[in-house]
Amino acid sequence: MLQSYVAGRWFSPQGEAIPLLHAVTGSEVARFTSRKIDSGAAIAYGREVGGPALRALTFHQRATALKALAKLLMSRKDEFYPLSTATGATLRDTAIDVDGGIGTLFSYASKGARELPNDTIYLDGPAETLGRAGTFVGQHIYTSHLGVALQINAFNFPVWGMLEKLAPAFLAGVPTIVKPAHQTAYLTEEVFRVMIESALLPEGSVQLLCAPPQRLLDDLDNQDIVLFTGSAATAAKLRGHPNVAVAGVRFNAEADSLNCSILGPDAAPGTPEFDLYVKQLVAEMTTKAGQKCTAIRRALVPSELIDDVVKATIARLSQIVVGNPDLDKVRMGPLASMGQRDEVLRSLKRLRDSATLVFGDPDSFSVAGADPSRGAFLPPLLLRAQDSWATELHEVEAFGPVSTVLGYRDVDDAVALAARGRGSLVGSLVTHDASVARQIAVGIAPYHGRILVLDRDDAKESTGHGSPLPTLVHGGPGRAGGGEELGGIRGVLHFMQRTAIQASPDMLTAITGRWMNGAARTITDRHPFRKHLEELEIGDTIVGGPRVVSLDDIGHFAEFTGDTFYAHTDPVAAAQNPLFGGIVAHGYLVVSLAAGLFVDPKPGPVLANFGVDDLRFLTPVKAGDALTVTLTAKQLTPRASADYGEVRWDAVVVNQEDKPVATYDVLTLVAKKTG
Repeated sequence: MLQSYVAGRWFSPQGEAIPLLHAVTGSEVARFTSRKIDSGAAIAYGREVGGPALRALTFHQRATALKALAKLLMSRKDEFYPLSTATGATLRDTAIDVDGGIGTLFSYASKGARELPNDTIYLDGPAETLGRAGTFVGQHIYTSHLGVALQINAFNFPVWGMLEKLAPAFLAGVPTIVKPAHQTAYLTEEVFRVMIESALLPEGSVQLLCAPPQRLLDDLDNQDIVLFTGSAATAAKLRGHPNVAVAGVRFNAEADSLNCSILGPDAAPGTPEFDLYVKQLVAEMTTKAGQKCTAIRRALVPSELIDDVVKATIARLSQIVVGNPDLDKVRMGPLASMGQRDEVLRSLKRLRDSATLVFGDPDSFSVAGADPSRGAFLPPLLLRAQDSWATELHEVEAFGPVSTVLGYRDVDDAVALAARGRGSLVGSLVTHDASVARQIAVGIAPYHGRILVLDRDDAKESTGHGSPLPTLVHGGPGRAGGGEELGGIRGVLHFMQRTAIQASPDMLTAITGRWMNGAARTITDRHPFRKHLEELEIGDTIVGGPRVVSLDDIGHFAEFTGDTFYAHTDPVAAAQNPLFGGIVAHGYLVVSLAAGLFVDPKPGPVLANFGVDDLRFLTPVKAGDALTVTLTAKQLTPRASADYGEVRWDAVVVNQEDKPVATYDVLTLVAKKTG
């Protein structure tokens, strides 16, 4: 009996259970209770124990925990592979699920450390000036929701499905409750058990419910979020729950998706793109036995190339060995369960009303190393549309190794056929024609969450049509669910609340931890560059100058750098420029002179300048102008894994009339104290 992990303990439910069968042999692997578990206790524990523990950590500390967990799971992934075989997964399928899930943890750990502050709040964009005098300003911030993230996952990716939702929620400071699909829950439980035994994550930050989904949403409120992966029908039912429809529980769905792949008119037989198209189509049909929400269901090809595509695809499919995933020669294993196989066959029957089966016989096919009567096996099944506009082809999803080839007349027809899917997670276009790529990509973008444009130039590095990436959004409009997951930092922000804070610059500085223009500055006798990271305070300021810019300075800079643009070197032409009216200093000369006014040259805590952000030149600088720079510590970001941190400085350069000539942020690495 699979166990659940709730409120800090494992327990095995008693009573009736569903036997979970090996996808290859049909033997029993585990049992899944058919009795409801007290999900309310898990929700309360997540809110009361997991949430406070997570929110006490900064983004960087959460990222460190994710990285440690990823390293542990990667070191033990070989323990998960044998059990993955029971789900019907080949070695390659398992790598996508297990390694892909762990890779998502690594990706979010890295982005959390590099792109998020070492703080518990996230600033959204620059401050907004709300009053003329600058004493009333606004800033959008993100803070962690105070509820839980409830995962309701599908059977096809028992590891990746859990980890790709866990990573951004954890980084956002929101505890997770995992509800796996029963068919493959034994693999989810195995990985989850390692996570809990590691004690790397705060108590209450992750829980597991191996139980039926009834009444799971009853105890949720407006601080909670539901992350659902499954059918559009189930998603619609859950959306109708009073806590979602009325009480404000946020609902994110990844549902049915009749993804398409379009072969460009230029990609005729003999071109690299034609071969790439066929290879990708076969890979998407056979990887995970086609049980992927991102698999290609509709292959859209120019009508005149249908025969060529079908012939080439059949030739590749003929080389696919179906059977026991433990055998090296097997390219495609069984479906996850007998029930799933039966569901695919029912969908196939409906599709055959509008399409001809041109490859694969579900009633007669070879299976290597297994008994086809005991395992959930099917061969790859390729159909050819009789009418590309037939309703069933754009409504029925056979969630298995099934794809249909449909012809299109022209590019506009291809775009219209793609839209018939009513919203998809992903579409792909295989073409080497830039004008075709532009027309189709823009045309189908409103119906897709992601679009892959594949050609000879990106093929070697491309991760393929069906591979969601943690840095890009995973989701799609319409039928695909209308939600988004992943997407780098965007994925983290799904679990946080954006709030506009209106206050004085000093108050906003105190609230956000970032110095705001107009807030108090602290000018001390000790140069800020002589301070270690722990000694610096927001608002620490150095003022340097004035420095008079001469015509010789401008000429020397032009000669030394080779930047002899006429505005710096030709008095007559410069005088005719309506923006300058004469010789002006290079913008980069201004920045360089400003650095000379605030830099302390002696060795010290400042290790390096690693960048300049948001540089703007506001007023031309002419010979005779006197420059003064004010440099203020704007934001301090310690690095947990290094003996230094990042300091962002606000720099303002003004002329003798106190007019700003340049504004920018200086980024430095500053050492922590030693000893």
